[in-house]
Amino acid sequence: METTRHFTATVYVVNDGATALHEHGRLGITIPPGGHVDRDELPHEAGKREVAEELGQEPTLLGTAPEVPAPDGFALPTPRYQLCYDINVHGDGSVGHQHIDHVYFATVPTRAVDPTDDEAPPEVWGWYTPDDLRAADDVDPDTAKIGIEAIEAAASE
Repeated sequence: METTRHFTATVYVVNDGATALHEHGRLGITIPPGGHVDRDELPHEAGKREVAEELGQEPTLLGTAPEVPAPDGFALPTPRYQLCYDINVHGDGSVGHQHIDHVYFATVPTRAVDPTDDEAPPEVWGWYTPDDLRAADDVDPDTAKIGIEAIEAAASE
């Protein structure tokens, strides 16, 4: 069986020592902004678009694209992580669908949440400090770990 793979982008956005997470209604988990990479987008562009749609803010990605002397190409911003998630696992253990997630860190100017889509209204969003992330029972360990890293990276930029 062939596995279908979709590229996705996730952005851990930071403001004043906290990162924004929301309870995803359909998935039932608490996660940062993100979603599928559209056909006309690069992964970092999709991440920035998702933040604009879900939070109503323009993020500033942390880090830069490396300098590469490629005469017919250019370097893209390097994700902090690339993760593969099995989305549809069959009874025989085969995987029908995966998400290849490009994870970025960014800052935003405020903690205001004014989404342009209906999927995640303002009341499902929260700003989590490192202590909040360590104590939260509604946040998966990987989300807490990466969220703390994003907060630390923003503080050192």
